[in-house]
Amino acid sequence: MPAAVILVHGLWLGGWTMQGLRLRLSRRGFAAHTFAYSSVAQSLDEHARRLAARIGELREPVIHLVGYSLGGLVVLRCLRNHGEQRVGRVVLMGTPVRACMAGRHLENLAAGKRLLGASRDVWRSLPEEFRPASELGVIAGSRPWGLGRMMMRLPGTNDGVVRLDETEVAGMRDRIVLPLSHSGMLVSAQLARQVVAFLDRGGFDHGVRGAFDDNGGGSFEHERSDASRRAAR
Repeated sequence: MPAAVILVHGLWLGGWTMQGLRLRLSRRGFAAHTFAYSSVAQSLDEHARRLAARIGELREPVIHLVGYSLGGLVVLRCLRNHGEQRVGRVVLMGTPVRACMAGRHLENLAAGKRLLGASRDVWRSLPEEFRPASELGVIAGSRPWGLGRMMMRLPGTNDGVVRLDETEVAGMRDRIVLPLSHSGMLVSAQLARQVVAFLDRGGFDHGVRGAFDDNGGGSFEHERSDASRRAAR
């Protein structure tokens, strides 16, 4: 029986936005599923509870989790609140784990509270220190095109919504930075290949072309946690 993958979408979106990635994973032999939730109507804990229930419905012995943007926070809260039994590997794509400067700025705007709904509590509570036991990989973007960039000037490397340093997760096994905007991640074949690479072997393909380093040199940026660096020696 192949491993299952559950894909969790981001803020203001639906499960349909993950269909492209789901099809690509299905072609690679995974039993891929999307998980839909009402991002502005319910709390993060409620989303996590429903995701845990969805995991419980699947028959596969190993279930990988892939979260995009807010969906990555749903995945982490699910692991924290409901445990990691049967969870294999986890990939976060453009997820603001440490903070979200753009989200907090939007909350301060006149229409921000209505647009964010129940999710505004998420941005207030970040960062949340949680170190999952599952192997975790992080994909960040470096193309600054997005809503956050329109509202304010985001410092440093960012994908137009989420800054690179906001994607760091305690205990992450690997991180890769791709030349993608926040929304561009949803339609990127390059990103899909990196998700497959991590789910297959617990590491990204750092030899691909087109990657971005933080110094702007055009070479690939390979960042790991200190623990991963030591383990690799």
